[in-house]
Amino acid sequence: MDGNKLKLTSSEIGTLWGEYVNGTATDIVNKYMFSIIEDEAIKAIFEDAIKTFEKQKIQIVTFIENEGFPVPIGFTDSDLFKDKPRLFTDIFCLNYLHIMTLHGLLGHSTALAVSVRKDLRDFYDSCDNDAKRMYHQTIELLLEKGSFQRDPLFYPAKNPEYISGRDFTDGFFGKGRTLSATEIISISFNLKKSIMTKTLSIAFSQVAQTKEVRKFLTDSEKTSDGQIKALSKIMQDDNLPVPKSWETEVTTSTDSPFSDKLMLYHIGFLFQAAQNYHGAGLASSMRTDLIAIYEGTILKNLMVTKKWYNLMVQNKWLEQPPLAPNRKEIAKEV
Repeated sequence: MDGNKLKLTSSEIGTLWGEYVNGTATDIVNKYMFSIIEDEAIKAIFEDAIKTFEKQKIQIVTFIENEGFPVPIGFTDSDLFKDKPRLFTDIFCLNYLHIMTLHGLLGHSTALAVSVRKDLRDFYDSCDNDAKRMYHQTIELLLEKGSFQRDPLFYPAKNPEYISGRDFTDGFFGKGRTLSATEIISISFNLKKSIMTKTLSIAFSQVAQTKEVRKFLTDSEKTSDGQIKALSKIMQDDNLPVPKSWETEVTTSTDSPFSDKLMLYHIGFLFQAAQNYHGAGLASSMRTDLIAIYEGTILKNLMVTKKWYNLMVQNKWLEQPPLAPNRKEIAKEV
């Protein structure tokens, strides 16, 4: 059987739909950042990112249309207000592209894992290669500019050891223990992503045009800040460095370059995506205090996501993904 003639499954359509909506949202932000960046090296990477997504977007549309599904609305140039003042510094833009590239890498891997048709697998392979190229480019340039924040360094132990007591899991009582290298993977990753979400929430809240969106963004900034403080304290208690904040990389502009729909969607996407990473952190944690922080964070993020959903629906900004056929409704029409 020709693998390219198989009909796309619901999962395959779902990943294409998500790639289009999320991709167009990020693409609008990239286009704005490209327009304000002064550093030629950073500007070149953004130009590459914009051209890369344009190529991917054409392929996504082809896949969707060939299956007879409507192409999502997503986000368009109508969500970008041109010739607006600078809202971010160049170095923040580069950090933004690096973090969003990480999202892309993980998203493409998930999409590949549920894809069966060969042409779709080949497409996600190429997307993954594009994201890897961008990942290397952003890291190299951040290192060159002295702005890449590496995770804490450990001194090696003399010999490997087995866990020998309950104190290994104790973070509240007893003598406890210091953080393990496997726990710091998720702590550092979640800290950097929460710092990004907080910074974007601050920037977007400055320029949001409606009171309700501005309040949500202000509240999301406070939620992110609480999560940053909780994880930072865990690190600092073990005398480990934490990633620096990026608030000072946001200007004082109050003139919005983006629609409220785009800004609200973007923050909601980051909170939803964070649930996966907080869940991974919870699964890899063996200290009780760290487990409690992740559980609390996941619950708070669910509350933020609920408010986000209600606000998006209220404004008719939340696009509906493809649904399974409603057999009961179909039967009524017969």
